[in-house]
Amino acid sequence: MCVVTYLAEIGQNRESMTKQLALWQLYAAVAVSLVAFMLAGKHGAFSALAGSASVWVGVVLALLSMRQANKALKKVKTTGGGALLVLLRAEAIKIAVIATLLWITFKIYASNLVPLALISGLAVAALLSGAGLMRVNETK
Repeated sequence: MCVVTYLAEIGQNRESMTKQLALWQLYAAVAVSLVAFMLAGKHGAFSALAGSASVWVGVVLALLSMRQANKALKKVKTTGGGALLVLLRAEAIKIAVIATLLWITFKIYASNLVPLALISGLAVAALLSGAGLMRVNETK
């Protein structure tokens, strides 16, 4: 819940921080894909990109759902419970999107999939989505 939680709290710097985190994830995905390409060829590179992309798409869709929910919550008086429900909903959307995209990747690309590259791309993107926020926060 790191990205979704933090992006809800950062206020004015949200847009620049979101762009910076997206760039960090893009650079990391490219780096992991290049390593996978050197070790396993084009299928390894595509597998790593598929793992990274599933996390990125999940985070973006969760963020969009939170923005819509935050607009609705601003119209009515809310409690901490309402904010928690928004966060839990966004996290559920993120997990569902990641799981769905990985399942689609396994079904469509199963014959050429390189599991270690897919897991590496997934892990790097997931770690950067949380750890990158701490680093960006320190520099602002």
